[in-house]
Amino acid sequence: MTEMVNEKYQEWLTKAVEDPDLTAELKAVADQPEEISDRFYRELEFGTGGLRGVIGAGTNRMNIYTVRKATQGIADYINAHFENGSVAISHDSRIKSDLFAREAARVLAANGIKVHLYPELMPTPCLSFAVRYLHCSMGAMVTASHNPSKYNGYKAYGADGCQITNETADEVLANIKAVNEFDDVKVTDFDKALADGMITYIGQEVYEAYYACVLQQSLNAELAAESGFKIVYTPLNGTGNKPVREILRRIGIQDVIVVPEQEYPDGNFPTCPFPNPEIREALKLGIALCEKTGSDLLLATDPDCDRVGIAVKYGDDYKLLTGNEVGVLLFNYIASQRIAKGTMPKDPIAVKTIVTNELTTRLAEKYGVELRNVLTGFKYIGEQIGMLEEKGEEDRYIFGYEESYGYLAGTYVRDKDAVVASMLICEMAAYYSKEGKSLVDVLNSLYETYGYHLCTQASFAFEGEQGMANMAAIMKELSEHPAAEIGGVKVTLFNDYEAQVSTNCVTGEKTPIDLPKSAVLMYGLENGYRAVIRPSGTEPKIKIYYFVVEKTEEEARKAEKALNDSFTKLLRI
Repeated sequence: MTEMVNEKYQEWLTKAVEDPDLTAELKAVADQPEEISDRFYRELEFGTGGLRGVIGAGTNRMNIYTVRKATQGIADYINAHFENGSVAISHDSRIKSDLFAREAARVLAANGIKVHLYPELMPTPCLSFAVRYLHCSMGAMVTASHNPSKYNGYKAYGADGCQITNETADEVLANIKAVNEFDDVKVTDFDKALADGMITYIGQEVYEAYYACVLQQSLNAELAAESGFKIVYTPLNGTGNKPVREILRRIGIQDVIVVPEQEYPDGNFPTCPFPNPEIREALKLGIALCEKTGSDLLLATDPDCDRVGIAVKYGDDYKLLTGNEVGVLLFNYIASQRIAKGTMPKDPIAVKTIVTNELTTRLAEKYGVELRNVLTGFKYIGEQIGMLEEKGEEDRYIFGYEESYGYLAGTYVRDKDAVVASMLICEMAAYYSKEGKSLVDVLNSLYETYGYHLCTQASFAFEGEQGMANMAAIMKELSEHPAAEIGGVKVTLFNDYEAQVSTNCVTGEKTPIDLPKSAVLMYGLENGYRAVIRPSGTEPKIKIYYFVVEKTEEEARKAEKALNDSFTKLLRI
């Protein structure tokens, strides 16, 4: 334990007295230098995704003091750039989310910034909507999305409803670093700020405006109402319970059964340690309820309800579809239906991330849709919508998605939205059901036409201080010494998004990459396979995405396993 770490620990022992949980934790680790170091060796990093970390005591934890400090940095930014600044705030069901939202509101109000606070937990897309609808300077969403219960976080949004840009994050971070969490943060009494009008609760008008915008994206509500579909839904103890059920009710779907153990907010997530709709374990209770009730479809939204996973009845079983598969199905459905109904805009645009299914590229060519590829993170999809809006061309945008189960139709928010996605998935299933097809049938038909597109992901965890250093060293080594071949297959294309250079490994030609800098590496192989490596922006992990196209699923999975084995050796993991 370094002297600096010990000094910080002693400061917290003396001054972090408002939350008894923190006081008890600090005393409990008094004789454990490694535990003290882990809590104080660094400050939680504030970036374009805001803050995220384990709940607890210390500068490397989520607590009222790190939340206040970050909010003071945001307040200083707002007061430097806006007159009469305002912020919208929402929170999810996580442990202390409501407390952190109130603390953020207290700091902002103390700095003369008006706060619009949702009176109850609400999804991330509703926060993005409120920022835009109420013309706020910024927004804050207290959530750690799909992380385990020990985590919480704080997403920061710009006036456009997108998560903040690198430039804004850098300036806010500089402000944060200049602030001591005990001595330099302004805090006011919550009830006094409420009485003075510096904090106000967001009213029903905003809720209704949001629902109206979601319903405008509907394509076949009448079919959904007539289908008689049985839907099982789980909000995974998060924020989706009210808005998802309400939007399904408004398009006429009456038979919605909610998984009782996962219906109400509970930040401990007692039935799913990883409340992530990408993971089968999280959907286990929902699938069991589907089997018991004979339901047609399972919907599962993550705690902040910006992502949705599904399972589809297929014969006597329920098949889980990946985010890539649902995204392809939604794009195919939206494009084909808008053409059929005569509502496709001139020069339509869809957006996906560079780690998302290339089958969308083939379908975009079929439907005459311009497909734009952006870096990982939905803010980059929102940024594309903003660029269209500046030209008065936002109507050209028809759909955006990323492989991690995030989808958005419409431009009313600038983040992924599991509420509109849930509505469109139900409509889509009803539409194809009328044709005698399940969603699995439609997907298999696309694979028969374009080849089996297998997209998978491997994650490698790097916990603690040494883990972060190891991650950085691995990425540096891969960037500085690009592999010439992987698994005996030549690398023909190497994209380094941090250096913003694309290298044709056959000719040696280098061309610039017109995307923001990001610690991402992409390998294109001679056999047409592709792999993307990046450190997670929210977890201590390196993620590898594999893209394989073969004639059959069996051939694709065999090829993907060989590719994963080769990359595991390359990373020496």
